[in-house]
Amino acid sequence: MNEFTTSFGQSAAEALPTQRAQFIRKTYMLLAAAILAFIGVEAFLFVTPAAGMIGGLIFSGGAMGWLLVLGLFMLVSFLANRWATSETSKLTQYLGLGIFIVAEAVIFVPLIILSTYYADDGSVLIKAGIVTLGLFLGITATVFITRSDFSFLGPILAIGGFVALGFIVSSAIFGFSLGSVFAFIMVAFAGTAILYETSNVLHRFNTNQHVAASLTLFASIALLFWYILTIFSSRE
Repeated sequence: MNEFTTSFGQSAAEALPTQRAQFIRKTYMLLAAAILAFIGVEAFLFVTPAAGMIGGLIFSGGAMGWLLVLGLFMLVSFLANRWATSETSKLTQYLGLGIFIVAEAVIFVPLIILSTYYADDGSVLIKAGIVTLGLFLGITATVFITRSDFSFLGPILAIGGFVALGFIVSSAIFGFSLGSVFAFIMVAFAGTAILYETSNVLHRFNTNQHVAASLTLFASIALLFWYILTIFSSRE
């Protein structure tokens, strides 16, 4: 999960109904565009030699190589967040979102390679995508129907994120498998993150921050998709 800075003075919840509706529409239209862009970038990587080069580079680096990639991804995520929440210009905000989409596509390459190989199922990506979309829509509907403020989940997710990162780094250093149980826990974590970020769309982001709001939701969906795909392709 990524923590994104938002402005609290004029949240969508406090805006006029027309402004709030426009903000929500922009956020989810941009989110849909981001998902389609991610699919497009991923498809481009796999129809060109790029995916093989990226996968070979990461696999050849072993555990330390993967930690380096993870560190670079976190750095890019931080930069993308700063740009997406920037008040300098809309171009900077969209550039931040674009960089994050490309970074996600790159880091997904080795997982997709492994998933399609071990699952021995050409439709594994579609199945994982459908489950991810279903969970996302269900969680989103819960927030919009109840209109509850789930901001109290922020500290819980922050602590859980550090714990999960610790397990991931330890597994890479010491060479143990995290297993399917960890993947299921992370699916629950990602679902909770979507609940939290969707609540923020209504209660924390102001009506000019649809780019940042879309980025936070996209990041949580990508995390959810990652671990659902991991479960679908598990060899255990």
